Amino acid sequence: MIDLNEWTYSKIVMEHFRNPHNILSENEKFIPDGEGNVGSLACGDQMYVALQISDGKVKDIRWLTYGCASAIASTSIMSDMVKGMSLEQAYEITPEQIVSALDGLPEHKFHCSVLGDKALRAAIDDYLKKNNLPNPYKAKSVKIICECKNITDQRIDELVASQEVRTFAELQEKTGLGTVCGKCKAKAQDLFAELRHIHGFV
Repeated sequence: MIDLNEWTYSKIVMEHFRNPHNILSENEKFIPDGEGNVGSLACGDQMYVALQISDGKVKDIRWLTYGCASAIASTSIMSDMVKGMSLEQAYEITPEQIVSALDGLPEHKFHCSVLGDKALRAAIDDYLKKNNLPNPYKAKSVKIICECKNITDQRIDELVASQEVRTFAELQEKTGLGTVCGKCKAKAQDLFAELRHIHGFV
């Protein structure tokens, strides 16, 4: 018999994995105002997030996740966190906050919380786009990855999502990232691999 005390997952992760909150029911008539879909079954994880928004706040949320216990638990607890939040607050939720709320995740499972974060932002982006509203949150969340060439995570995300670059070498050739001092190279490689996973490229 399995000794659950020896699991590497916290009790909170196990609870959200066994009894996920706010999951989209097949027969439920949930009409979303914004939808986000990230990842790919080919990569092992896929997340769908649907939001109902009222007065600039997340009124309700539903989701579907295909993946491991960490992916399911991350999306479940994230869905509890964002209810009642303003769009700005929800947009600014970080993977670190999700992992902290779960009382930690194994290091090699951290990417699962990143998918939840991206799916939520994609749903907010979708809502704003559908309603012809400005998106002031995206610019605020931008991080500079390569200071020498002023390359941001958003720029790398755009290049990966559009498939303008398919390898890290192509990314460097396109942007010059990591070719001056080289300090950002390891971080940029990790981000590149993460974004390929998020956008469903194998």
